[in-house]
Amino acid sequence: MKKMGLGQLEARGRQVLMRVDFNVPLDPDGNITDDTRLRAALPTIRHLLDVGASVVLMSHLGRPKGQVVPSMSLKPVAERLAGLLEGPVLFATDTVGDDAKRLAAALEPGQVLMLENLRFDAAETRNDPQFAAELATLGDCYVNDAFGAAHRAHASTVGVGAGFNIRCAGFLMEKELENLGRLMFEPARPFVAVLGGAKIQGKVEVIDQLLDRVDTLLLGGGMIFNFFRVQGFNVGDSLVDEASLDIVRAILDKVTGARAELILPIDVKIGDSFSNEAATRDVEVTAIPDHWQGLDIGPRTIARFEDVIRSARSIFWNGPLGVFEMPTFALGTEAVARAVAEATDGGALSVIGGGDSVAAINKTGLAHRISHISTGGGASLEFMAGRALPGVLALTDA
Repeated sequence: MKKMGLGQLEARGRQVLMRVDFNVPLDPDGNITDDTRLRAALPTIRHLLDVGASVVLMSHLGRPKGQVVPSMSLKPVAERLAGLLEGPVLFATDTVGDDAKRLAAALEPGQVLMLENLRFDAAETRNDPQFAAELATLGDCYVNDAFGAAHRAHASTVGVGAGFNIRCAGFLMEKELENLGRLMFEPARPFVAVLGGAKIQGKVEVIDQLLDRVDTLLLGGGMIFNFFRVQGFNVGDSLVDEASLDIVRAILDKVTGARAELILPIDVKIGDSFSNEAATRDVEVTAIPDHWQGLDIGPRTIARFEDVIRSARSIFWNGPLGVFEMPTFALGTEAVARAVAEATDGGALSVIGGGDSVAAINKTGLAHRISHISTGGGASLEFMAGRALPGVLALTDA
C-alpha cells in the first residue's frame, strides 16, 4: 500500500504529466453541476506549481467510446479549473496530436495545460502501448492523482508508466489509500458498513468481503428487494434483478457463518408510482401490495440503522438508501447521513465511497463532518472487495 508520494519527487523545473479524474457531472446544457473532483485535485496541482514545475493534466469525461463527442469535451472543465486556480489553464484540442505536443513543448514553469478527453481515442481504454508512449513524451515525470480511475488498466493509468522511472501518487491518491486502507486492514471496532443503491450488480464481491470484515452490514436502496424476493415476500413493482437472485441466495447462505451481522430493512416507504408526488405508505417488508414499489427505507428501519451507526468506530458507506433525488423518498438517506456525521463527531472514522453517495452527502450539507469522501465510487468498491487496483499497482513503491 505504501507508494512513492510527492514528498519524494523532485519536481522543480520539471514538467509533470498528471492523471486526474475530472469525470464531473454535467447538466443538459453542458454546465458542471458538481466540481468536487476538481477541488480534490487542487492541493497536488498547487504544490507542483509552487515548487516550480509545469503541469500537463489528462483525464477522461463520460464514455464517448473512442469517438469525438463535443458534449464530452474537457474545455468547460479547464475553464472551471482556471477559476479555482485563479490563473490560466491552457487547453489542447487533442491528446497526443499536434496541438498537445506544441503546447506541451512551450509550457513554462508555473503553467498548466489540460489535454482533451482521453477517451476520444479508443487507444486509451485498450491500454495501447503506442498511445501510452506518446502520452509519456508530454512530461518528464508522472503523477497519478486519479483514484476514481485507479481500477481501470488504461493507457493513462498503467501503460504510460513504462515511460517513467518514477511514478508518484498525488496527495489525493495518498489520502484515498490511507483512509480506505485503515478500514480494510486496521479498523477500530465496531466497524459498520452501509451499502445502498439501486443495483446489486457490482456489490456482490463487496458484500462477500465485508461479511468477513465488518461487525454489522446494513443494506438499503433498491437492491434489498432482491433479498425480499428470494425470501418469498411480495415486492409489488419494486426493482428486482432476476439474473442476480442466485447470487443473493448465496449471500444469505453465507451470513450464517460470517463475522458480520447482516441487517435488512424491516419496513419500507412505498409509492404508487415512481414520482415525488406519488401516494405513499410505510409498510412492513412482508406487506408490500401489488402495483406499489419500495422507494425508501421506513421509519422503524431508520431508527434501527441510526442506533447501529451512532455506536460505530469505523464506517464505510456507499449508495443511497432510497431515491434521494426525490424529497419524498430522501428521509432514509438523510437520516443515515446525520447518523454518520454524529458518529464522526464522536471520533469514528467515516469514509463515503463515491458515486451517488457523494451527491447525497453534499445535498444534506454534512460533507464537512465526514472523515473522508472518496472521489472513486467504482474504485472504492473494488478496493473494499479486496481487488488490486491496476492504477495503484503501477505506482512506484515507497
